[in-house]
Amino acid sequence: MLGSYGKVGSEPPAARGVIGSPNEAGPDAAAKVRDASEPGGLPGHGDAAEGRAGAASPQTQEHGGAAEAPGADTGRQDRPKEAPDGKTGDRADSGGTHRTGRREPVWRLLWEQAEKWEQRLVALAVQVLRYRYATAALLLVAVAALYGAAALSRPSGGQAAAGAPRRVPVTSAMLACPAPTDGTVSVLTPPGGSGGTGRAEVSSLKDGKAVASITGTGTPWSKDVADGAGAYVIKARGALAGGLQAEHTSHRGSGADRGLAAVRCGEPGTDLWFVGPGPLAADRLELHLTNLDAQTAVVDLTALSGEGPLDTLDGRGLPIDPGSTRVVRIGDGPEGLGEIVQTAQVLALRVQATTGRVAAALRVRADDGGGVDWLPAAGAPATSLTVPGIPEGGGERRLLLAVPGQDNARVRIQVLTSSGAFAPEGRDTVDLPARTVTSVTLERALSGKAAAVRLTSDKPVVAGLAVARGDDVGYGTATAPLGAAGGVVADNRFESVLLLTAPEREATVTVTTVDGRGRAGTPRQVRIPAGRTAQVEPSAPTGEKGFGVLIVPQPGSGPVHAARVLQTGRDGGLFTVLPVVPAVTTLLLPPVLDSQRVLIP
Repeated sequence: MLGSYGKVGSEPPAARGVIGSPNEAGPDAAAKVRDASEPGGLPGHGDAAEGRAGAASPQTQEHGGAAEAPGADTGRQDRPKEAPDGKTGDRADSGGTHRTGRREPVWRLLWEQAEKWEQRLVALAVQVLRYRYATAALLLVAVAALYGAAALSRPSGGQAAAGAPRRVPVTSAMLACPAPTDGTVSVLTPPGGSGGTGRAEVSSLKDGKAVASITGTGTPWSKDVADGAGAYVIKARGALAGGLQAEHTSHRGSGADRGLAAVRCGEPGTDLWFVGPGPLAADRLELHLTNLDAQTAVVDLTALSGEGPLDTLDGRGLPIDPGSTRVVRIGDGPEGLGEIVQTAQVLALRVQATTGRVAAALRVRADDGGGVDWLPAAGAPATSLTVPGIPEGGGERRLLLAVPGQDNARVRIQVLTSSGAFAPEGRDTVDLPARTVTSVTLERALSGKAAAVRLTSDKPVVAGLAVARGDDVGYGTATAPLGAAGGVVADNRFESVLLLTAPEREATVTVTTVDGRGRAGTPRQVRIPAGRTAQVEPSAPTGEKGFGVLIVPQPGSGPVHAARVLQTGRDGGLFTVLPVVPAVTTLLLPPVLDSQRVLIP
């Protein structure tokens, strides 16, 4: 249709008449234009006349726009706005004559709308930032006001008092005594402590039945218990909690469990070590895991052997129900570390509670009826250790050293006997591979003497002791030196021997025995020369069976490490070794200071 009106930009006469003014064209011209937009008006040009045709007006020419020929298809999709009278593309003026309205391009309309929304968003962002800064300023003012009020209301000298560490008495304690067989449970709290009143309750973990209620400090309590209870629980409050100690002792003269065995009742913990024989050197290893809390505990077991770490996923994620004991046989089934541990001659077993806490004890039955005893829980890896409690007499004496770290360790060994300190011939220094357990024989160096071993290492190690004498076995471990409150031994029903060692300088302790009625014997002062081990045989104050012993270092004394050897039978053929741990009567609280750093995230 471009040929009908000439080239693009020329205007047909009719269109000029409509767009110009009413005086130039009458109603007939307007009608012609309207007819052109209706079907049949112009053949094939109804759409063009309605939405795409347009004529150049003075307004469009002023803006530099080019006029489009009616019916020409230029590719624009603009639709004319609807006029108030309902007709598309026409607009009524005041004189009633219709004229075609001006149409803006779509892209320009969209651009204008985008600019409006941009202005609105910018205004909104400014308001948000203004309120955010105002809120932050109000918070800072409030914190400053609170801090100022606290500083003004604090008593003078409070900063210095809060900044000093202080000791507070222990007023609550809880112990678990594993009891897989019949035996005797003994409890003793040293006299003094926090003062005041208190109570200790002994009950069976299996059924919760109360066994005893203890109200006096300094008086040993003991009771024979039957087989099958699994474990006993001691919960103490007040004066009975400070320094609380308990143990389970069993004695059998025949059968598979023949031997004298004793285990210190342990407090719940999260990371425990045991160093002793492996499944290859023992008939049975039973790990007793007791959960005294109200929520389920979860335990991971890992182990080192003489050949290296036992890398296995077995023994991980063991659940221990609340108020129960779970017995795990090491080397028997996946929960006991599986088959990989069965070839271990020596073993360092680590018990880690990933959820909750557990009290753990490891019972060993030696091969070929060689006796029964418990492995005491070892302390954390350290570079300086003292292992007391090597009894006199013949038989096997082995020092077991585990290196849990990634680096090899060099350990210096010193034996402390009643005659002095010396290094074992050819064993004064040993090099230990990382992540292994090494056995060091001491029989020739000891020559049957009672002794202790002092260890100095360049890397942290864990130490244990294995002793065989007569028809029984006994196990020991490194201990911490006794503190001002001393150490407690609750049960001494058989022949009892105390082994006291002063590894650094001369030490003096007072040894006092007490019977079941709280009557104390005559205190005995014992002097231990530096670098030596003293052997003391306590006796009951009234000749009663089953008495307690209190070991208290004197003021100015050097460090003292202690162990108790209990023995019976011909030549002490049945025996057990019990390391003596420091009695905990107070706890050291760390300093607490006011600091603005708590306000800084």
